[in-house]
Amino acid sequence: MDSYRATTRRHLSTSPFKPREPEPVKVFEVGERVSHDKEGLGRIASVDGGHAVVVDFGGGKLVRVMAPFTKLYPL
Repeated sequence: MDSYRATTRRHLSTSPFKPREPEPVKVFEVGERVSHDKEGLGRIASVDGGHAVVVDFGGGKLVRVMAPFTKLYPL
């Protein structure tokens, strides 16, 4: 079984390719409408610093989403 480990790649100075630009950090506010890849449309219920947000997807379904928020998009 293959195991996947997220690693950070170094950019070599001799590389002909440009280094990757870091993605901007997503910041969410309480009450903001969002879309989640798996859960669908929701609204930010609370923000726990920059580390996590709690999203209300309706029907009493609250989901805690951890940073870096790769599956969560502002609307």
